Amino acid sequence: MLYTGRAPFGAAPSGEPVEQLTLTDGVLSCRILTLGAILRALTVPDAQGRPVDVVLGCDSPEEYLAQADYLGAIVGRYANRIAGGQFVLNGRRYTLEKNGGACHLHGGRIGFSRRVWTVESLTDSQAALRLDSPDGEEGYPGRLSARVTYALNGGTLSIRYEAESDADTLCNLTNHAYFNLSGHGSGPVLDQEVALSARYYTPADENGIPLGTLACVDGTPMDLRTPAPVGFRLRNGEAQLRRSRGFDHNYVIDGEPGVLRPAAWARSPAAGIRMTVETTYPGVQYYTANFLAEGRRGKNGSRYGPRHGFCIETEYFPDSPNQAAFPSPVLRAGQRYDQKTRYTFSCGSTKNPGDGGTP
Repeated sequence: MLYTGRAPFGAAPSGEPVEQLTLTDGVLSCRILTLGAILRALTVPDAQGRPVDVVLGCDSPEEYLAQADYLGAIVGRYANRIAGGQFVLNGRRYTLEKNGGACHLHGGRIGFSRRVWTVESLTDSQAALRLDSPDGEEGYPGRLSARVTYALNGGTLSIRYEAESDADTLCNLTNHAYFNLSGHGSGPVLDQEVALSARYYTPADENGIPLGTLACVDGTPMDLRTPAPVGFRLRNGEAQLRRSRGFDHNYVIDGEPGVLRPAAWARSPAAGIRMTVETTYPGVQYYTANFLAEGRRGKNGSRYGPRHGFCIETEYFPDSPNQAAFPSPVLRAGQRYDQKTRYTFSCGSTKNPGDGGTP
């Protein structure tokens, strides 16, 4: 019988204990760590009813802390990149660590992904975790209190992101799960199909920083609105893809930000597992694991490498603090940050949602 509850999972370098929380709704099950609020495992039934763990992960806190791929972690305060590690807020310039080449990446050297979160509440199918970030941490202003709630219900995993600050600050939280719908240890995802509900994307420079424009995907290789194998799209020779060795781009999700709406669709022909993603965020960073090291150790003795997963990171656009035309990631003092992303799993028919070829 699947154990539901909480169990020890080693310790952080500080000696602070790390726990693993197990949730189930009778269809799905998942395992969440208090370290980085990491989604360590997500088990989904395939077309034959067999359980398949569809997210990449590690077997110990030490392995998670030794890698820089953010496997399954909650990243913040600011997910993705900030150019030059600087931004201006209320007329004051703030300087952040450049831990991603010329950029500030995923909240800094420690960020939210390498800290131990507090379990605020836990039931068989839901876990809420909290993290308090002091004023000045990683260079950000304001004392921020963040809460992430994982919930399973009827074949759907929901993640709710909430935060409040005592001073104006930036907030952009996401989950950095690497999905492999054929199973986390099954190898490259090149035959798996992915589609995004996005007519526009933000072209980027060699550092992954948006150029400040929205480009229409119509008639270009960057058009992901029709499901196609990951490998097929990676072979198109598009300059943007050559620059980042594959997809690592922000897409502007169709519809109104703040409203839960379709964002992405994916399918494994081998397992018969389909995933639909809905979000309230304005964008999705689609990443094809271009820099996942060949042979890196994964769960249960598996080995991972480039293209062994794909990420659908729902979030604000990269470098939004420095791009006035982008949706603002500023969280004002006393206001409430509240975003949601929902992943729904099914199997069986290969027909696309809506029968129209788009998610």
